[in-house]
Amino acid sequence: MSAYKFDDPDGLYFVTFTVVEWVDVFTREDYVMIILGSLRHCQKEKGLIIHAWVIMSNHLHLVISRKEGVNNSFSDIVRDFKKFTSSQILASIQSNSFESRRGWMLWLFQSAGAKNSNNKNYQFWKHDSHSELLFSNKFMDQ
Repeated sequence: MSAYKFDDPDGLYFVTFTVVEWVDVFTREDYVMIILGSLRHCQKEKGLIIHAWVIMSNHLHLVISRKEGVNNSFSDIVRDFKKFTSSQILASIQSNSFESRRGWMLWLFQSAGAKNSNNKNYQFWKHDSHSELLFSNKFMDQ
């Protein structure tokens, strides 16, 4: 069973992806570029439609739907996005000497990963995506 709840395959959803421990990762352009590249890939290859988005220092919000006739479920898209971006960002943190917070961040991600048996080494994203079906204009305006 998926950890991501998308009950309406044709719905419009508001989702939030949050970095564990609210670490301010997206203050660095390199990490933001990984997010943007992955979102572009999901649009082009997986049928994701992005209606609105914002990247904050430690989380991102999206309003998303899917193209009609796409085989990828929302859960598949979100799972793949989070798996890819976490591995790429962690690799970037580990390999780039410009990251002055490297030891501290890796320690936090490793500590979070150790608390969850589903992880091998690190956990970058919180597991839920706070997906909410946007079912009315009033709800969307909020």
